[in-house]
Amino acid sequence: MMVLYSGTTCPFSQRCRFVLFEKGMDFEVKDVDLFNKPDDINAMNPYGQVPILVERDLVLYESNIINEYIDERFPHPQLMPADPVMRGRARLFLFNFERELFVHVSTIEKAGNPKAVEKARQSIREQLTQISPIFTKNKFMLGEEFSMLDVALAPLLWRLQHYEIELPKAAAPVQKYAERIFQKPAFIEALTPSEKVMRR
Repeated sequence: MMVLYSGTTCPFSQRCRFVLFEKGMDFEVKDVDLFNKPDDINAMNPYGQVPILVERDLVLYESNIINEYIDERFPHPQLMPADPVMRGRARLFLFNFERELFVHVSTIEKAGNPKAVEKARQSIREQLTQISPIFTKNKFMLGEEFSMLDVALAPLLWRLQHYEIELPKAAAPVQKYAERIFQKPAFIEALTPSEKVMRR
């Protein structure tokens, strides 16, 4: 059975929980206290971070790598595009999300320099406003089909209020899109009690 070592407030762990519930398979989630991590976390991941997926002798870390492995291992429903060209584009999108959106999440979560935190909020606000027009035509990131791109974005969208990021009116399509994801049964099931209270 797959075991996911997961942080109860970690957006990257939330991605993996979301995929596991979406696939409707047997797995175990082990909650990890991010402020008091057990030693075996560092033994499994040299970066000392969650999520970590363990299946027999396989140990994986990094949420996008974990999720792609789960998707290939349990192909229904398929979350990465079947077409190699579209799959390549999807991977590029995932890479850009990390570089342009999620890089700012750690700045906000560390809550260090107030100027840096405000700049991070502003960058996320601008990036989400920039992709907003996609959702005037598309139900999801790649069109009508829910995909790994939606999984990747969902934890950030869920935390906007928690991160004190208010989107402008121009980003209304992003907010409607977020609501569609939040209504998915797998998304609701994957939320931890600590995540549920991040949004009123």
